[in-house]
Amino acid sequence: MFCLTSANNLITDSDNEIIDRCLLDLGRHESGALEELYRKTSTSIYSFALSILKNTDDAQDILHDSYVQIYSAAQNYSSQKKPMAWILTVTKNLCLKKLNDKKRMTDANPQDFESLASFDPSVSAENKVIIEQCLNLLSDSERQIVILHAVSGFKHREIAHMLKIPVATVLSKYNRAIKKLQKIL
Repeated sequence: MFCLTSANNLITDSDNEIIDRCLLDLGRHESGALEELYRKTSTSIYSFALSILKNTDDAQDILHDSYVQIYSAAQNYSSQKKPMAWILTVTKNLCLKKLNDKKRMTDANPQDFESLASFDPSVSAENKVIIEQCLNLLSDSERQIVILHAVSGFKHREIAHMLKIPVATVLSKYNRAIKKLQKIL
């Protein structure tokens, strides 16, 4: 199975509870909430932004902007037990705004995907090369779906809802991407 980060970086149910609590604490301006939220979510937010923008500088900007937006909106956050869906919706909207502002999508550079792996210090140099090569062989939508599923741990139906495409399309693109990756590996 293809995995972009170590298993302990996937978002689990207990992580969702912690993230949910952090958002509620952030809304009450409690100290430490933003730092803990960042530790739990930064890899997923960065990966998701990079999968849309395909540019490390833009993805890092969106990572920062996402936390500014989350901090600003935290007092209006109401827990629905899906905090990452809310966070990644904020991130997606910021990415789409950035793309609209630029009026173009840039081609991905190999260094951009190397940056995705280097964002997680537990990824070895050898694995960084493998990740870079594998991601370059996927289409934009396949890459985005694989990152959402493998890095952020979202279910296929959640990805379909976020990307506003049918679940069957998400499943077929994911399976096609996994088959491509299996051939390579």
